[in-house]
Amino acid sequence: MTRTTGFLTPARLGRLELPHHLVMAPLTRNRAEADGTPSPLMATHYAQRAGAGLIIGEASTPNPVGQTYPNITAIHTDRHVAGWRRVTEAVRAGGGRMFLQLQHGGRVSHPQTTGLTPVAPSSVPLPETIFTPRGRLPAVTPREMTADDIRATAADFAAAARRAVDAGFEGVEVHSANGHLLHQFLAGNTNRRTDGYGGPVERRVRFTAEVTEAVADAIGADRVGVRISPGNTVNGIEEDDTDVLYPALVARLRGLDLAYLHLVHADPDTAVYRRIRADWPGVLIGNPVLPGLTTEAVTRAATEMLSAGADLVALGRPFLANPDLVTRLRLGAPLNPVRDRYLMYTGGATGYTDYPALDDQPSSPAGPSSSSMVALDGPRVA
Repeated sequence: MTRTTGFLTPARLGRLELPHHLVMAPLTRNRAEADGTPSPLMATHYAQRAGAGLIIGEASTPNPVGQTYPNITAIHTDRHVAGWRRVTEAVRAGGGRMFLQLQHGGRVSHPQTTGLTPVAPSSVPLPETIFTPRGRLPAVTPREMTADDIRATAADFAAAARRAVDAGFEGVEVHSANGHLLHQFLAGNTNRRTDGYGGPVERRVRFTAEVTEAVADAIGADRVGVRISPGNTVNGIEEDDTDVLYPALVARLRGLDLAYLHLVHADPDTAVYRRIRADWPGVLIGNPVLPGLTTEAVTRAATEMLSAGADLVALGRPFLANPDLVTRLRLGAPLNPVRDRYLMYTGGATGYTDYPALDDQPSSPAGPSSSSMVALDGPRVA
């Protein structure tokens, strides 16, 4: 019997009419070719999940020095564009639509991966090891970006956005979250600059704002979203002024008339969420923390997210393990559990394109029921 739930009703995002309010969050899976070109297997993976209201494609680097880990995607050559075009065409054939996340790793990178010294707002190394083609190695001290580096990087984001549109994406998401370069400019412990990009929050938000403005100028503001993660400590980030930092960032972005603001680990009970929702005049995508991967947990989280003022709900692992997630939620059917975390980043079809849809299973499948629980700790580099 089909359930009627508010998040499964039609929605709108700028020029896009969406079949429902559920968005597939960007999830890096390390299935690209060595040069960052999306593989044919990726086209299969995304096409399987074309039932999402919107798919935000995984983090793609706008230039070579921005690469974080081996086998992640990029969008700065013609070959990258051709690879991504195979993906968008496959998704569009299934009735779906995609944005692409643009991500520069900053200090979250290594010369063994890129052949280049990482760059960052300040010469503060990542306080942990990092995965490279030679396994996990100590992080290196990044080179502090010059004013010319900053301008060139913003231009690289703009060029990457144009390439994304050429590849068939409806728009792009500027990644200013999860400890990567733009977030490194926001956080006081990674940004120790004394010029116009460091110090008070009004200066630390400047780089994210300028990158976003450059991207909006390149492809149109209604094709651009921004992702933020207030208070997130991943990749060695420390924020001691979250409560004033993000209102300052929202104030810089709100006049651009962007497609959306995407809030990671959105918790409607926090003051920062309520402040951002009150200050942001446009579409807000909330990415909730789920207590478990069950039909009931996902339904409840999505419903609560919309009730708290979010316009769309982004889900990661539910879509990762359930290519037909929307159908399962509509029917109240059990969800697949996420398999071994190791399989997320190993390459190949296992744990990637072999998650079964309801039609692939026996009429009375054995295995987890909708009440089974799986702890969720978030994708490593999404």
